[in-house]
Amino acid sequence: MTDNEFDLADDICYLNHAAVSPWPRRTVDAITRFAAENGRLGSRHYERWLATEQALRIQLQSLINASSSDEIALLKSTSEALSVVAYGMHWTPGDEIIISNQEFPSNRIVWESLRTQGVEVVTVDIDSVDDPEQHIIDAMTPRTRLVSLSSVQYASGLALDLTRIGVACRQHKVAFCIDAIQSLGVKPLDVQACHADFVMADGHKWMLGPEGIALFYCRSEWLQRLDLKQFGWHMVQAMGDYDRRDWQPTGTARRFECGSPNMLGIHALHTSLALILQTGIESIFNLVSLNIQYLIDNIKISGGEILSETRPEKRAGIMAFRLKDEDLNARYRHLQEHGVICALRAGAIRFSPHFYTPRAVLERALTHATEPLKN
Repeated sequence: MTDNEFDLADDICYLNHAAVSPWPRRTVDAITRFAAENGRLGSRHYERWLATEQALRIQLQSLINASSSDEIALLKSTSEALSVVAYGMHWTPGDEIIISNQEFPSNRIVWESLRTQGVEVVTVDIDSVDDPEQHIIDAMTPRTRLVSLSSVQYASGLALDLTRIGVACRQHKVAFCIDAIQSLGVKPLDVQACHADFVMADGHKWMLGPEGIALFYCRSEWLQRLDLKQFGWHMVQAMGDYDRRDWQPTGTARRFECGSPNMLGIHALHTSLALILQTGIESIFNLVSLNIQYLIDNIKISGGEILSETRPEKRAGIMAFRLKDEDLNARYRHLQEHGVICALRAGAIRFSPHFYTPRAVLERALTHATEPLKN
């Protein structure tokens, strides 16, 4: 099935899905049709566009096992969704927020910005520990209001046991926020099983969609507890009744969408998610796991050092490595020059294949990752 789903150039080894993914062929076609329709007819079929918007909410509900599509908002980025939570909650001086020391800046800066309100950010060091979940749980105190963690850490590739942490949060009456950008589309996530209160993720990584469109899941109990900081025509109960002078926010997660939707992004992500759901997230996870294990085994054989998580139950789609006694930047430039699209993160080369990545692409990438560099 995947042979016809992607149209990557023959000279490209694409191993950068943890950064920005290429679109499937079907998504390129869908956006081409959408653009052509807009050029010919403008918004004549806007009702049909709205149906696609609602279909995307339902797809995302299915992907994360939310109880209702009313808990799904479509925002522009993970950072925006994190800010909705950070500035929607009511804080008291002395309140604590727990994060890990491995978080991407998006899931650190927003919480640090609350220090002006007397909120303390507690950073738990989970480097080189056998039980990172317990370290996080042990950090909770009576002052802890929120735990905010990446489901998969962007550099180490560590996949946390979210259910274990979520159960502890529920027991301690602590809100649980998950930056799921490195897991949605590659690893199963059940918001009900892990007791998540908030989940956010851009569509442009493992979900194979564009930048500028993101999931924000808000558990129903929190919908009206978060203060609103943005207002507009799209977030009101009587959306579309433009002559109405009185208004109130809708009771669904649409209340966090203040203005016009990103219809181009909606159509693209809707089409890409159709492929993800058609393939099945369990099947995708198994295929990606095989790709990651193949990379790990061969880098080790070549004498390389694996810096990312190697335990199958603790990883997703990220493998980071370096070769001993080598100029890392020179190796990265060598890979880029030979069409191996990857990333340089936290002192390592980061490979992130997806489920459709052919074995031949992995073999070529490994050749360029381990061959001697020219002086």
